[in-house]
Amino acid sequence: MEPECRVLSIQSHVVRGYVGNKAATFPLQVLGFEVDTVNSVQFSNHTGYAHWKGQVLNSDELHELYEGLKLNKVNRYDYVLTGYTRDTSFLAMVVDIVQELKQQNSNLVYVCDPVMGDKWNGEGSMYVPKDLLPVYRDKVVPVADIITPNQFEAELLTGRKIYTEKDALEVMDMLHAMGPETVVITSSDLQAPLGNDYLIALGSHRKTKADGTRITQRIRMESPKVDAVFVGTGDLFAAMLLAWTHKHPNNLKVACEKTVSAMQHVLQRTIKSAKAQAGEGNKPNSAQLELRMVQSKKDIENPEIIVKATVL
Repeated sequence: MEPECRVLSIQSHVVRGYVGNKAATFPLQVLGFEVDTVNSVQFSNHTGYAHWKGQVLNSDELHELYEGLKLNKVNRYDYVLTGYTRDTSFLAMVVDIVQELKQQNSNLVYVCDPVMGDKWNGEGSMYVPKDLLPVYRDKVVPVADIITPNQFEAELLTGRKIYTEKDALEVMDMLHAMGPETVVITSSDLQAPLGNDYLIALGSHRKTKADGTRITQRIRMESPKVDAVFVGTGDLFAAMLLAWTHKHPNNLKVACEKTVSAMQHVLQRTIKSAKAQAGEGNKPNSAQLELRMVQSKKDIENPEIIVKATVL
């Protein structure tokens, strides 16, 4: 890789398993990035287990860590990556840090997964406090360069419902207008041309040329649904998208194909292994469904393209 590329990743940490920084760090390192992690929480495991214990970092503590970097003059980053946050003041502090880092390096790219909620059986619900929405919409998204909302989150941010692919493209345009030049709707309940066993993701990359004209590249991906509830997939997705958009800066199609294909490899390996561990006819539990990250090292480094994108 060219001169070192440094990522500041502000996400959750778990002792056991793969979510947040644990899901993002390994893939980024494998793909050649220096990763500096701030652990927004430190839990024993993710909160989908029956039990979990641990500590939460507050916004003052986040600020203190950043001050330490600043005093040593090691606060120059190429990327910032953030995901799940539950606290408005923490999120506001992240925005302050991103803005300061962008003053240090005007080429800094902020990759934000605006984690707020999801749809179950067509009904959307938020799993973070409602007061995070205005912070994401009015403060975070405007300073972000790449965002990876799911359909429900894209609808929340724009105040507009998505029923058709045309709606989705218009929502992505609205999101571009708020700031980010790359928008990927990571999952949706849109009807896939390949049928009900496929999940649709959409991507849009808007570039403004030197003469002021805008070019927008839009793509659709259909990936096979995997019959299980995984945790950490969004965190892994955003990290790999960061890496592949860095390696293919003007080719969202290739970046997304590599990201989604690697994702499929990891999920297929995970479900196969989880089912083997659970035994015939038993439903795998949270511990068995932890992503097979280390075992997927080669797929992450050099994914065989098994999901192709359609240019729209």
